[in-house]
Amino acid sequence: MESGECTSTGCLTDLNKKCPSELLINGGGACKSTCDAFGNPEYCCSGAYNSPAACKPSTYSQVFKSVCPKSYSYAFDDVTSTFTCTGADYTITFCPNVSSLKSSQDPATAKATGLDPVPEPVQASALASQWLANLATGDSKGIRPFPVIRIGFAIAL
Repeated sequence: MESGECTSTGCLTDLNKKCPSELLINGGGACKSTCDAFGNPEYCCSGAYNSPAACKPSTYSQVFKSVCPKSYSYAFDDVTSTFTCTGADYTITFCPNVSSLKSSQDPATAKATGLDPVPEPVQASALASQWLANLATGDSKGIRPFPVIRIGFAIAL
């Protein structure tokens, strides 16, 4: 969808479900970067690999890129993940409300697009409340990942 002369971007897929086992943190609550997991210069785009010509997407970054084609998947992923806009009035939305994502609630749409359905507001609210309570009390064992993490945003320069 375009807004003025800027194309919308973002990713509505739960990347934790696509995370390879060797990158999983806390049994699937998060996913490490390959640089954090392995520390190799070719994954960190450091040393001899510190240039777009030398640092290429790994198999891991290609997995993430396949489900989130407009999102950064490695250090030099500028070609498909950086956008310029000629307009002067921008809206950046980091956490879109559920009503703005209604189309992804339709199972047919979700299946066709590969998106997970948006959780019902009551379910999402209960998960958020539990997560915040556990965070505040330091109960890391009780922290559960959200079943669906959706971040929608449009960035323009």
